[in-house]
Amino acid sequence: MVPSRQGSFHLFRALGVDVYLHWLWFFVAILQIGYLRTGRYTSWWGPTLEYVSLFVIVLLHEYGHALACRSVGGRADQIILWPLGGVAFVDPPQRPGATLWSIAAGPLVNVILFPLLFVLWLIAGSMHWNDTRPDLYEYLTVLWALDAGLFVFNMLPIYPLDGGQILRSLLWYGFGRARSLMIASTIGFISVGLLLLFAIRSTWLVIMAAFVLINCWSGLKSARALAKMENAPKRPDQACPQCGAAPPVGDFWMCGRCRRPFDMFGARGQCPHCGAQYAQARCAECGRFYDFQG
Repeated sequence: MVPSRQGSFHLFRALGVDVYLHWLWFFVAILQIGYLRTGRYTSWWGPTLEYVSLFVIVLLHEYGHALACRSVGGRADQIILWPLGGVAFVDPPQRPGATLWSIAAGPLVNVILFPLLFVLWLIAGSMHWNDTRPDLYEYLTVLWALDAGLFVFNMLPIYPLDGGQILRSLLWYGFGRARSLMIASTIGFISVGLLLLFAIRSTWLVIMAAFVLINCWSGLKSARALAKMENAPKRPDQACPQCGAAPPVGDFWMCGRCRRPFDMFGARGQCPHCGAQYAQARCAECGRFYDFQG
């Protein structure tokens, strides 16, 4: 379960990436800003700036994913911000190293930001802003704590959080693409149980646990589909010009029009369900597109 462009509006485009904001962000913002205002700030600008700054950090984190993915030859041109954070739609080459770098670059942004924000907080303390400018001091205190909290939470080995995806990428080296995803998803299921122990009194943790649970189930289904594809017979008369892999025999390609699976090569590039014609096929191994020859 991830946000989509449906219900989102375009904010801007920078560095080749389109950034969207989901409408639910505003609904949750009103609730959160009102909650943060109580007992922590003396004016409304503090909680408002805190909430917006949280998503600025999230956006920088997601840009880390996107730019790293593109640096290894992958595709990443869309980021969506929503109440649970942000999602960078990255499609790295299907290699463990490329996937590992694409995922690890997000938390690396938080690592870079942490000392910078911490120094700002120290400077504010040395200037006694806790007495003269309490709202600004509180904001800077929370800001570096938010960055640290986002890093720690994202690095939990729970799929599909960054930590879980990094674990999956490392397992990929020894277990392969399908089994590594299956192991990471299974660990995610176990971790959800532990997360729920701490989520009893936190609505947001309950929502996050539900999000993780749904994505773990999706990851497990994807792992089974990958295993089926890896074990399927291959077509000896076809090969990807990029990686040399032969395409599998079976319904492993999804039609973009009717969203039903079919055998791209067996059907000679034409979806048997809706008649859509395709001139390119996506390699099941490296994920790149190449001219289709039926």
